[in-house]
Amino acid sequence: MRIDAIDFFYLAMPEILDIGDGSQDALLVRVCAGDHVGWGECEAAPLVSIASLVCPMSHSACKPVQASVLGQTIDSAADIRRIGDLVRANSLDLLQADHTLSGIDIALWDLLGRRFEEPVWKLLGYGQSCAKTPYASVLFGGTPEITLQKAQRIQSQGFRAAKFGWGPFGLGSVADDDAQLHAAREGLGPDGILLIDAGTVWNTDIAAARARLRTLKEVSATWLEEPFVSGALAEYHALSLESGPVGLAGGEGCHNVHMAKHMIDHGGLKYVQIDAGRIGGITIAKDVADYAVNKGVTYVNHTFTSNLALSASLQPFAGLELHVICEFPTELKSLAVAMTKNHITPDANGQVRAPDAPGLGIEPDLAGIEPYLVDAEIRVGSQVLYRTPVLSR
Repeated sequence: MRIDAIDFFYLAMPEILDIGDGSQDALLVRVCAGDHVGWGECEAAPLVSIASLVCPMSHSACKPVQASVLGQTIDSAADIRRIGDLVRANSLDLLQADHTLSGIDIALWDLLGRRFEEPVWKLLGYGQSCAKTPYASVLFGGTPEITLQKAQRIQSQGFRAAKFGWGPFGLGSVADDDAQLHAAREGLGPDGILLIDAGTVWNTDIAAARARLRTLKEVSATWLEEPFVSGALAEYHALSLESGPVGLAGGEGCHNVHMAKHMIDHGGLKYVQIDAGRIGGITIAKDVADYAVNKGVTYVNHTFTSNLALSASLQPFAGLELHVICEFPTELKSLAVAMTKNHITPDANGQVRAPDAPGLGIEPDLAGIEPYLVDAEIRVGSQVLYRTPVLSR
């Protein structure tokens, strides 16, 4: 088979709010090879990634991503890795390339799985799709009272774990954050797994992060996620020496395997969080999962968009029995819900698994997508490099 089409669809809510909610827009990817189709999703600003797909060549190491993908043979997992290596070599100086490749890589795995009627996790070499404990992933409320209500609702829905992040956390005083943390713990109950996401709010300010450690320990937070920007290895490591039972989590900002390995080796992480829609796809995410296992670090998926992205994020560690906690967004915008016909839901035991169906096991809902499709065009001179594709094929 040869890849004969790569279609990018820019989707967005009618209004984009200035909040830490990644489900307000999306970049849906369709890859076609003969009669076979696969779907993926990029975790990046849609128009920027579309531009990197089609931009004119700048020089030999700065080619459009599609130049390394279109016309390539796709018959095995080895072909997916080979195509990824081509993109990284030919688009070395195109810094958006890994984000753009991510959605294509995911779609290629979906295509192969559909062709061979096997779930992606099985193509990755796993013998089973192990149960994962989903954590309800939500934003902190604007006030501690709202956070308390959110936590109570999560607990009533049967979730054993919850993550609160972004919102006002870290932007005000230590006392403000203390109130938020205690509200989350009170609402979740004494036995719930409480996870906190600082969203890189302190950049590299160790003192600001250190000031919250006492309360994080008081509320028995399992982890503090992204206290600093990705790559701030010295700061991560220094805080890890003081955080005690509160493990440090990070890695979602890594956009290649080397960044992730550095975070594992030098950042003092207990949990490495990888977004398959950002790091280069399922292929590279699986490489990080394997590396984390060997280093004694817990691998966790990162995702905050559609169930297509959720399934993709589960595949790289689907067969790891001891790596059980997984992100499960519960405040998705209507766009992210409407994108797919089926959804991953917790079973009677409150657990989730990567689907057993062929490919990613998630079907895009073209009718549901249509209202959110943004008409876009990229033109250079008289040449149209991109125009919103037709959804039906």
